[in-house]
Amino acid sequence: MQTYRLGKTGPDVSAIGLGCMGMSGMYGPSDRAESIATIHAALDAGVNLLDTGDFYGMGHNEMLIGEALKGRKREDAIISVKFGALRDPSNGWNGYDARPIAVKNFLAYTLQRLGVDYIDIYRPARLDPNVPIEDTVGAISDLIQAGYVRHVGLSEVGADTIRRAAAVAPIADLQIEYSLISRGIEDEILPATRELGISITAYGVLSRGLISGHWQKGQQGAGDFRAVSPRFQEGNVDENLALVEELRKIATLKGASVAQVAIAWVAAQGKDIVPLVGARRRDRLTEALGSRALELTADDLSAIERAVPKGAAKGARYPEAQLKHMDSEK
Repeated sequence: MQTYRLGKTGPDVSAIGLGCMGMSGMYGPSDRAESIATIHAALDAGVNLLDTGDFYGMGHNEMLIGEALKGRKREDAIISVKFGALRDPSNGWNGYDARPIAVKNFLAYTLQRLGVDYIDIYRPARLDPNVPIEDTVGAISDLIQAGYVRHVGLSEVGADTIRRAAAVAPIADLQIEYSLISRGIEDEILPATRELGISITAYGVLSRGLISGHWQKGQQGAGDFRAVSPRFQEGNVDENLALVEELRKIATLKGASVAQVAIAWVAAQGKDIVPLVGARRRDRLTEALGSRALELTADDLSAIERAVPKGAAKGARYPEAQLKHMDSEK
């Protein structure tokens, strides 16, 4: 597995990372044993970047990863953790808390759930509008000095916030949605990260399965984020699935799957971009890893651009209530 350095001073990570959120809900039920087997398969294949959030399943995801890492060398995994989201017992969302005292509190629980003594990359899940980003990054820097964290990351913030954060401490990467149908970062955010030498860890590379080539209309059930996601709603979903069929034509000519083409496209946008794949099963992981063998030529990239032009997707990537709190969308 090829590796890349995140940012100027960050860790060396595999060319593909494993996003573990879906193993703890969000897309409906998942199988615990298969989830752990998938993490093991990823590590065995050389995937060392494991991404999670302390609020995924209210701690379930961290405990799951902790179980999967038992018996493994700690240095075999680069663990990336998002913090700050506030939940309630009914799974509701209550905003974000990125005060320095809260940062240290969140980390204490994360270390316990994961069963490790340090986190490789620690990042606020979103910008807390009530706390200057300088204060939050400063708190993470304190934790780095104390040995509990190795690197600072950011998530879903805009160019101005990125620059302010980078003035306080080296930033390894910005985690943000980036895919063929979510290309908003190309206007201001990606130029800013490249100016500052910050990498991108791209989540949603298959748009929550929408452009995987596997998802079919009406598949989402109870507890599935896609039931409220605008791009999966009537009036949008049919047009979005039509884009997938155009992409399938290219995939067929390449002898690849739609998912492999979509992942390879993200990877082809630069060595400073690492796709995170949200595989919950070993077969989906194997498919995703197959994208590494897929070489997209200039002609291929042009054909993909014609099939799925920038801005072609119908519907926003999040419901409006969530978008209005996202610094990256301002």
